[in-house]
Amino acid sequence: MNTQLFTLSLIEIIMSLCISVVIIFISYKILKWFFFRNEDLRGNNLAFTIFTSGIILSIGIILSEIFPSINNVIRLSTTQSEAVDIGTIIKFSGLYLLIGFIIAVIINTSVFLLFSILTTGINEFKEIKENNISVAILVVAILISITLIVKDSIALLTSSLMPYPEVSNFL
Repeated sequence: MNTQLFTLSLIEIIMSLCISVVIIFISYKILKWFFFRNEDLRGNNLAFTIFTSGIILSIGIILSEIFPSINNVIRLSTTQSEAVDIGTIIKFSGLYLLIGFIIAVIINTSVFLLFSILTTGINEFKEIKENNISVAILVVAILISITLIVKDSIALLTSSLMPYPEVSNFL
């Protein structure tokens, strides 16, 4: 058994689990605080639950594209001959998570703008508060579709910021 690889994998699992739980918890609290202060998952507003589930799924998809880059920074720090300090790992990890947060905000905002353009005269937040399930499902479908389309670009963007070691050009 390769103990270094085993230790690295345990660190990545624990880190991914902790970060994802914290980010999803914070995202839920922000969503609830800004838009649905009086709604509760224990209530009978199924539209709110569908909408919240779509947001959380979208965030999960974005995180699934960011964590490989964070894991690569950790792997590079353990395999490079030059020592990479924990500050550099935290700096790049924070940068990747910030990019993910900004992209999530852009995606969510664009979905609401797109939905507003497609359905003039309908206030999606008001409809979701009034338990309009069809509006919640449509908004979530658009949100997840756009997230799935953009996810590969997120991975490419975070990979481009990776602090790969310098290699010589053999050509």
